[in-house]
Amino acid sequence: MSDKAVITCALNGVLTDPKQHHVPVTPEEMAREAKAAYEAGASIMHVHLRQQAPGQGHLPSWEVAVSREIQQAIREACPGVIINHTSGVSGPNYAGALACIRETRPEIAACNAGSLNYLKVKADHTWAWPPMMFDNSVEKVQDYLDVMREADTIPEFECFDVGIVRCVGMYAETGMYAGPLEYNFVMGVASGMPADPELLPILLKLKRPEAHWQVTAIGRAEIWPLHQRCAELGGHLRSGLEDTFYLGDGTKVRSNGQLVEALAGCARRAGREIASPAEARQIFGTKH
Repeated sequence: MSDKAVITCALNGVLTDPKQHHVPVTPEEMAREAKAAYEAGASIMHVHLRQQAPGQGHLPSWEVAVSREIQQAIREACPGVIINHTSGVSGPNYAGALACIRETRPEIAACNAGSLNYLKVKADHTWAWPPMMFDNSVEKVQDYLDVMREADTIPEFECFDVGIVRCVGMYAETGMYAGPLEYNFVMGVASGMPADPELLPILLKLKRPEAHWQVTAIGRAEIWPLHQRCAELGGHLRSGLEDTFYLGDGTKVRSNGQLVEALAGCARRAGREIASPAEARQIFGTKH
């Protein structure tokens, strides 16, 4: 168990429309939200890139210049902060994501460790969106790992289901990856693992024993018992406007800072202190 809890703030995600929700898009907005999260206890900022043209902020971007500008703005606002860069792309064209990691060299980057049918059903029994495959073949994972190795970037292995957790161990066994292991258990996606605290002991048995781990909990007020149990079992913590807009009492938030404050409360109730950015670097073994 890590005595100190590292908090990651997922600032904006890629599925939310800034016309409908208070998600940051521009470098200035990202820096402002990052600062609020940083002051509340977050050491790591997980960033997604949005298109910067007026009215296009609901669309993803893989422009290296946008990535560089957003990271610079966040680092200026949050001394010593760690950047965790997105990499998730469906389909065969993920050169832009590879380029962002290669050229900007973030300390950490997401490495989606397996494929998932990305599904959700509405109350009227119809699909919430056209069924899609979030494809992450072994070859695709290897491409990401190769670029992360070149950039001295630590992969955070995103695990949407139990079998994907087991795949990460196989990547280490076969030599696809050799380095610090960090699992992110993504729980609450409708077609993936549910946001159920009772799953955590099973996942902890399946991960490599030396690895760090955290939970990404997707949902509304019902996710907060999962965050609390994660803190009690020694995991690191993550939340942000990418993951939820709600606190445990059902209050809808307007800032990432409110969510990070609530995560810090989970850690303290579990008897743990919050890691500083310097301590987080030591815990995860970042290379730059």
